[in-house]
Amino acid sequence: METRMQPPNVRPSPDAGLRVLLLAPWLLVLFLSSCNGRESDQDLVTCGSLVKLLNTRHNVRLHSHDVKYGSGSGQQSVTGVESADDANSYWKVRGQTGGPCQRGAAVRCGQAIRITHMITGRNLHTHHFTSPLSNHQEVSAFGEGGEGDDLDVWAVQCDGPHWTRDAAVRFMHVGTQVYLSVTGEQYGHPIRGQREVHAMPSANQHNWWRAMEGVYIQSSAPPLRHDEL
Repeated sequence: METRMQPPNVRPSPDAGLRVLLLAPWLLVLFLSSCNGRESDQDLVTCGSLVKLLNTRHNVRLHSHDVKYGSGSGQQSVTGVESADDANSYWKVRGQTGGPCQRGAAVRCGQAIRITHMITGRNLHTHHFTSPLSNHQEVSAFGEGGEGDDLDVWAVQCDGPHWTRDAAVRFMHVGTQVYLSVTGEQYGHPIRGQREVHAMPSANQHNWWRAMEGVYIQSSAPPLRHDEL
């Protein structure tokens, strides 16, 4: 005959109910905080930060260098590279000319920004020239000392109130309504193996980007290093 174990007869202590009542408000606060995804300062991409931007579909980082296009605008080329430790892949997050972007302030979803190449001081830019490999819209680095023109402005498209480091975002060009993209075409000499970066009119899997390595500025604290420069 089968014998079944009977559950033990556990009696709560007299003050157990009181402890539950006292803890309930704190448990509710923790639950609500986790549900609404409250952002920590250390999760945010902020104005003034230096970041590397990864195209999540093709696993390449946004890159530039003092190499000019041989066609199209003839401006400084912008490419994608697989290497994670190239200093030419750092970009500074800045406000548009005359627009608010206080150092250390969180970048809002929908906010218009400029993305400035750290080493050459030129801004991420696009215009109505054709890209050399895919025949999409050319993306270049333009200007001097961080100052270019109104075609240097991109809107950050993301979910939620702010751009966070763990989220994939899109960059829509304000002037021509296209998206910063990579579709995999590779250059030959002198930048062999680097991918073409261009702009496309449609939002799709090729234009998701994520903030990676960098120095993230906080409004009331020293810069927070995220991996090594």
